[in-house]
Amino acid sequence: MRIFKEEQKFNQLFVIVGLLMAFIITSITTYQNWQTVSEESFSKKLGSLIGIIIVLIVALLFVFLKLKTRVDEIGIHYKFYPFQFNFKTIPWKNIAKCYIRKYEAISEYGGWGIKYSFFTKRGKCYTTKGNIGLQLELKNGKKILFGTQLKDTLQKTLDTYQKNII
Repeated sequence: MRIFKEEQKFNQLFVIVGLLMAFIITSITTYQNWQTVSEESFSKKLGSLIGIIIVLIVALLFVFLKLKTRVDEIGIHYKFYPFQFNFKTIPWKNIAKCYIRKYEAISEYGGWGIKYSFFTKRGKCYTTKGNIGLQLELKNGKKILFGTQLKDTLQKTLDTYQKNII
């Protein structure tokens, strides 16, 4: 019995730099306007701080975002925390095709994260970075792509369970 486990996070340099720049810009703007706002009502003060609060919430979201995937004898399990608290399972009996492929996150799905391709009928994707993914074609016609950074290890595990796809 072979088990594949992977945990991915949004830890790319451009994400960190982008969030840092947004925080710096909103902080500088708030600081420059604070002298005027500080003499106003509480709601005006809060309104001035809302930009910093939003940037901090988005930064926290990126800190906690995690894509967890597991492949075992039962099927493929996944969760994209904090949007999904429990693993969802796709049993092998529901899978028509299962293979690793290269994908273009922006042109196929509009970026990374939990995405759905409305116009090209590529289905859902769960990705955090990169351009390699596990493509599932389900028997009900739906398609799901899971990003992976461990292509070779995943392929070995898939080879073990290909016989379970009926």
